Amino acid sequence: MSTPPEPRDDSLMERFEEGPARRVTARDAVFVVFLAGLILLVLQGPSVRKAGEALSPGVEHDAVLAVGRPAAWLAERLPFAEASTRATAFLEPEPNLGGPGGFQSGAGGQLGAVGPEAFEPASIGASPPPRRRLRTLLVTGDSMVEPLDFDLAQKLAPRGVHVIPEAHLGTGISETYTVNWAKLSAYQVKHDHPEAVVMFIGANEGFPMPGPDGREVECCSAAWAAIYANRVRQIADIYRQDGFARVYWITLPTPRDPQRQVIARVVDAAIPVALAPWAAQVRVIDSVPIFTPGRVYRDAMKLGGVPTIVRRADGIHLNEAGSSLLAGYVLASLSRDFTY
Repeated sequence: MSTPPEPRDDSLMERFEEGPARRVTARDAVFVVFLAGLILLVLQGPSVRKAGEALSPGVEHDAVLAVGRPAAWLAERLPFAEASTRATAFLEPEPNLGGPGGFQSGAGGQLGAVGPEAFEPASIGASPPPRRRLRTLLVTGDSMVEPLDFDLAQKLAPRGVHVIPEAHLGTGISETYTVNWAKLSAYQVKHDHPEAVVMFIGANEGFPMPGPDGREVECCSAAWAAIYANRVRQIADIYRQDGFARVYWITLPTPRDPQRQVIARVVDAAIPVALAPWAAQVRVIDSVPIFTPGRVYRDAMKLGGVPTIVRRADGIHLNEAGSSLLAGYVLASLSRDFTY
């Protein structure tokens, strides 16, 4: 009787034993994990620090911050974090904004007669209305609103305020192929019914927009500023919800790049013009005197008598320190209208 052949192992693992394939050692695996962790820290250092600050005091809180703080310090001085944010902005899910609505071409519609809401009570010597309890706050915009949204949530959530952070990266009011902010603002109001809205946007402006005759108007003339102002006015009108809500619109701090400075100056000029009809309901928080007095760019300023960097390495956005400072101004403005 012949001896039966030994059972053949048909598992796929034997394929790795054949041929000249290179074996991966444990040392290689450890190196790859270390390298991936290092890249993650460089790209997402501020996020690691945020996560640590949000934890309750304890060993885990201290351990995360021990890594997050130096990683955030390094990331804020390198351009890679902002580059990764822009490169992956298309992955952020957006609501379905199909259907009617959107910006009106050219003038953006006609305004009616001047109403009482055009006058801030203090400007005419009147008493302000009683402050209301703030329950829902929408903090929205483009990448400029990060990390302001987190700062406000950290300060207000413990006081019972529902803070909705909603940054839409890579978007702008002067372009509509990424997100149409006229439609988006209407969606946000219908979905969240916020009593207050903080709006901080402008890092991606400067696109041509159609004028009253339908022809494209290039940035940054008075004609372009008028179209932009009408779009801002339409968005603010949606956010104020017929006077039910209060809106806090933040101007752009002067960026470092000279070409961006031209755009930022026109955007900032358009904002107060656009919001004039509702001075009692829509407030402008001017960031220029805070961060760039005289529109002169600076990376650092004194905070508590100590020179402190307040801008990210890209020369556009605020870093954690700058955002925390701005949050104080926003809270002061909120306190004029609400209790919390």
